[in-house]
Amino acid sequence: MSADVFKRIKQVLWIILIANIAVAALKIIIGEIINSASMTADGFHSLTDGSSNIVGLIGIQLASRPVDNDHPYGHRKFETLAGLFIAGMLFAIGGKIIVDAFKRFISPVTPSITIESLIALVATLCVNIFVCGFEHKEGKRLGSQILMSDSMHTRSDIYVSSGVLISLICVKLGLPPVIDPIASLVVTGFIIHAAYEIFRNTSDVLLDKAALDTERIKSIAMSFDKVKDAHNIRSRGCENDLHVDMHIMTEPSMSVEESHSLIHEIEEKIKREININVQVIAHLEPYEKE
Repeated sequence: MSADVFKRIKQVLWIILIANIAVAALKIIIGEIINSASMTADGFHSLTDGSSNIVGLIGIQLASRPVDNDHPYGHRKFETLAGLFIAGMLFAIGGKIIVDAFKRFISPVTPSITIESLIALVATLCVNIFVCGFEHKEGKRLGSQILMSDSMHTRSDIYVSSGVLISLICVKLGLPPVIDPIASLVVTGFIIHAAYEIFRNTSDVLLDKAALDTERIKSIAMSFDKVKDAHNIRSRGCENDLHVDMHIMTEPSMSVEESHSLIHEIEEKIKREININVQVIAHLEPYEKE
């Protein structure tokens, strides 16, 4: 990943950070004013969006460091570690909201709901929709794992805010105040789900889970007449940092120069058909007919 791409990722994170802090502050303030557990919980959820942006900025700064003697594969996994840290933050905030919700079950409080507070919530919901769409689009374009994880987190915020809005409208229409802590538990469900998704995606990269379809890679390698067999195919990494290694069997009479050229041709075809960021290492073996 080039320095320009890292710079653009940082710019996106700064834009999203400012938007998330503004949205979180507005929700928490309004939630406290109208005594709404669900809106306050939604505000803290939005605050974790801002916190995750800060973690993302730190992770990207470390991930952008160049290759050195101690890190011959680069520092890209700092971005993955940042995503894992974000998942931990979400699990923690989810636990806090569960505790607060059960306190509201024991001592119910009727939210003081105004038209102004509902309008403010709708406005923050619109901001979240824009933030999520913008971050997801940029994350896909730039091939950034941290932007994609963070946009998934923000997407859950959209559903959460929608649930809070519905619960407040229900209370406004005369339903019992217990619906508010119930809604905050629903909020927690979305938060924990987002945390799990981010944890699963980041841990797959850190544990070197197979990143590509082995049979597809073999099919590409075998499409070359000079390749007699391909096996021991492995892949790891993420969308913008993929690594493939394999064993390729060729005619024993092939020269080093011909073998070298063949490997490059296979790598270029894999890049064209699967992902431009793939790096291929092939171990050549002589093919002998039985």
